[in-house]
Amino acid sequence: MANVKIYGTLGPACANRDTLLHMLDNGMDGLRLNLSHRGLGDSQEWIELVEDVRRASGKRLELLIDLQGPELRIGELKEEMVLGEGEPVEIGPGERIPAPIQAVRAMEEGMELLLDDGKLALRVERAGEEAAQCRVLRGGRLSSRKSLSLPGVEVDMPTLTEMDRENLRLAGQAGVTGLMQPFVRGARDIENVRAAIGECHAGGLEILAKLENRRGLSEMANFAPLADEVVIARGDLGANTSLWELPVIQKRAAACLRKMGKRFMVVTQMLNSMIDSPTPTRAEVTDIAQAVLDGAASVMLTGETAVGKYPDRAIWYMKKTVEEAQRYRDSL
Repeated sequence: MANVKIYGTLGPACANRDTLLHMLDNGMDGLRLNLSHRGLGDSQEWIELVEDVRRASGKRLELLIDLQGPELRIGELKEEMVLGEGEPVEIGPGERIPAPIQAVRAMEEGMELLLDDGKLALRVERAGEEAAQCRVLRGGRLSSRKSLSLPGVEVDMPTLTEMDRENLRLAGQAGVTGLMQPFVRGARDIENVRAAIGECHAGGLEILAKLENRRGLSEMANFAPLADEVVIARGDLGANTSLWELPVIQKRAAACLRKMGKRFMVVTQMLNSMIDSPTPTRAEVTDIAQAVLDGAASVMLTGETAVGKYPDRAIWYMKKTVEEAQRYRDSL
């Protein structure tokens, strides 16, 4: 089997030449650039940094862009807010928590809303056509453009946003090697992305289809053959299913993709403690090893390298764990 690839996520913690070179030396194969909050046009400094590191290292260093896609997100806040448990709050266009009108009109009284990958939770107390009155169930800090989930409810959103299309137009000159398409709902989403790649003259980009909700799970067998790789993205997948179901969902998805001969990636909180700690937990390294033993072609770190205190050490621990698990896997 080919070696398991290791990806980091580009962010303030690692956005300098020396750190990225150390991450490459420690075993990193590629970087993810999250475009949920910014476009390629606003990321020129980082694009130039990646190209500089490629030249200095003599390595390819893959660059994946994570598009906005049909994922629901809140809008821009005037400033970061802190929501306290039991606090009333309105959500909707122009409200304290701005949200797409399509999402508001899908809300019902008693529904639980999840924000920022489930870190915060609201209950809808009164639903309206333009806004919903909610109460905070689980509070915390909330900043702009964080994810919004209505578990069990599908909100009709286009495959690609206008910003996604603009990013595809810029992808070739930015040295992008692949794109991650969020919340894939079926084969039509992958077909739409392929068509957009052609229209934007961005040929050669690999498509990594993100598995993030129940509809994606039910349609995976139909869209996986059309993608280059499937991403078991446990952040939103865990928010759109019951959290205790997630380990079995991951195992079943991995088994199905392995049987199909389709490459897959596992991502989200793989070394989450290393955002603040110089060493991982035993559970985290076991999680990484299990992903490799299940047949993962790649694994990815997100906040650990984007905003964590130890981005190069996180890559080192990831690489060491992957190598050990792969040695065992290949001996079977």
